Amino acid sequence: MSQIFNMYCDESCHLENDRQKAMVLGAVWCPLEKTREIAIRLREIKSKHGMPIPFEVKWTKVSPAKKDLYLDLIDYFFDDDDLHFRALIVPEKDKLNHNSFPGQDHDTWYYKMYFDMIKVILRPDAHYRIYLDIKDTRGAAKVVKLHEVLCNNMYDFSREVIEQLQLVHSHEIEQLQLADLLIGAISYLNRGLEGNAGKMAIIQRMIKRSGYSLTKTTLLKEEKINLFRWHATEVQG
Repeated sequence: MSQIFNMYCDESCHLENDRQKAMVLGAVWCPLEKTREIAIRLREIKSKHGMPIPFEVKWTKVSPAKKDLYLDLIDYFFDDDDLHFRALIVPEKDKLNHNSFPGQDHDTWYYKMYFDMIKVILRPDAHYRIYLDIKDTRGAAKVVKLHEVLCNNMYDFSREVIEQLQLVHSHEIEQLQLADLLIGAISYLNRGLEGNAGKMAIIQRMIKRSGYSLTKTTLLKEEKINLFRWHATEVQG
């Protein structure tokens, strides 16, 4: 029987005119049969640090005072062989010129980037259930289009590989909160930010545990922290 994976996707600085230099799309994925066990463990880590179960882990909440909580979450991610992460980094989003390419606008390019982020994860002999954090009122239309693009590019017209793609609330899903944390760290570093000691501690722990700089493309088959760094001349065509 084919294995089923749950994939949790999020994004940072993806809007066209948000005045942010870099954009990051990312996903955490794990086997379906491990999702409950992982969620329980993530909640236990929050409880260990005095946080109530409903507390939502988010990169924007990272502070020196909560540093130990977030470092424990990072260590758990690296210690659990069932958890994997991939991110696509666009370091110079502000240099994109969509008008130079017929039929391309920011949304079209965005879907192309999402496909490029996800395609390396997908295996034709497995099944995937993909969950995206609800961001805005356009989310439903975005999900329909993204599912279509992903399936068409895989010739998965019967949607047997990508079984479902749906919007969810991140405060209800521990793995999506973990994705937010990892993506936030990658984004913070690649935007050249510093100054928050808690956030810098998390980034340094990720660099140490992964063995990567977190600013460059990793090996294609890297399954724990898999990164792909695009450049403006590559992403527009």
